[in-house]
Amino acid sequence: MSADDNLQKIDHIVVLMMENRSFDHMLGFLSLERGRGDIDGPTLEMKNVYDGQTYNVHPAQGTKLVKDQDPCHSGWCVQEQYANSGGGFVSNYVKTRKRTVGSPGIVMAYHTAEQLPVYDFLAERFCVCDKWFCSVPGATMPNRCYAVAGTSGGLVDNHSPTRPYYLSSFVRHLQPDQWRWYSHDYVPMLWLIDPEYGLSEEAEPAYFDRRDLFGHRSFLERAAAHDLPAVSWIDPNFYDLTFGPTGSNDDHPPSDLRAGQKLVLQLFDALTRSELWEKTLLVITYDEHGGFFDHVPPPAAAADRPGMDRYGPRVPALVISPWVAPKSVSNTVFDHTSIIKTILKRFCANAQDEIPDMGARANAAHHLGELLTETQPRPAPALADYQQLIDAAGRWHEEMVHTGVREQDLTTGALTDLQADFLGAKRELLAARTQLAKAGHL
Repeated sequence: MSADDNLQKIDHIVVLMMENRSFDHMLGFLSLERGRGDIDGPTLEMKNVYDGQTYNVHPAQGTKLVKDQDPCHSGWCVQEQYANSGGGFVSNYVKTRKRTVGSPGIVMAYHTAEQLPVYDFLAERFCVCDKWFCSVPGATMPNRCYAVAGTSGGLVDNHSPTRPYYLSSFVRHLQPDQWRWYSHDYVPMLWLIDPEYGLSEEAEPAYFDRRDLFGHRSFLERAAAHDLPAVSWIDPNFYDLTFGPTGSNDDHPPSDLRAGQKLVLQLFDALTRSELWEKTLLVITYDEHGGFFDHVPPPAAAADRPGMDRYGPRVPALVISPWVAPKSVSNTVFDHTSIIKTILKRFCANAQDEIPDMGARANAAHHLGELLTETQPRPAPALADYQQLIDAAGRWHEEMVHTGVREQDLTTGALTDLQADFLGAKRELLAARTQLAKAGHL
């Protein structure tokens, strides 16, 4: 069957986009510890040299960094990091993080299989994409804009001052009952990228793990009821006003990676227990590399405007479905617009197999149908196969709650750049909603 035909095997596409980690940083353990020679991972001989000192690729010491250890990932920083064949990660870290805590070699670290057991489990049973690049050599929001709208409007860095982006999202090409955006916050990322939805009379947020004020079901409830829409997009918890920055589970430093592993496990468990499993495709990826080392230089990309002709760094990507081969690897170049292409090809193609035009990047992107190669859907893993992960997640939760109480700080000084950007755009959007409500339009 062709890649296009393969898409007919699925009726539900679920997307979880995490934050700010590179492929080598998060999935490098597959080649370094698991002996996966089929994956283009790092080696322990890879290094950066700065001020006479050598910093090799090495295992990370833990699952949590502090705010001051969050590397730069602005456009100019990415350029410096990849200067001299990727030899600029450490030097850029030192230049941009004046209050460096510990060794600047943290940007060369990879997380171990023991630290990321959920990814270890999924990589063994599903598909790793080792040529998935973020769409822009720059910051969070332009990359998320590409994932949702096929363009960033020419930006490689976040708006300054922060504000919504006013781009046309792919959901405009779907029927209202075909999609749902699930978040952990009152304002989903979609509203900031395409405020047509945030300023709409019908706009009410849906949550991943709880009902909204009007009783609409969460993603977890809908999965349990075997009633998911065609497209479900899930925002991790970027910032939780109840628990502060330590409540986030998006993997953006200083989030504890165990919180992200718990979120991924919860999502995976919800889908494998659902009767919809046999018709589902789950994509887990990251918006950008977060300034962490990856040894593969970003290749050229289809340009949607001058200067936007190169992908950003490589990011982790796992494709999970009963239709992908176990322990498989894709070397196809994908980027975030591959998600758009997959959704449009499956749900929006006309009789001539034409899809809506969402720009040069989405038009040129490979879709994920080529990965759905199994002739019959594989059964979902039995609960007993990953019960040890569920047990571990319970221990992580207890430990993080105790740590979070001690570290809790709701001052703006504790915000990461993403949290500050997100809250700034959120305030502007909510202010606009307030004005519409006062005028009787909401």
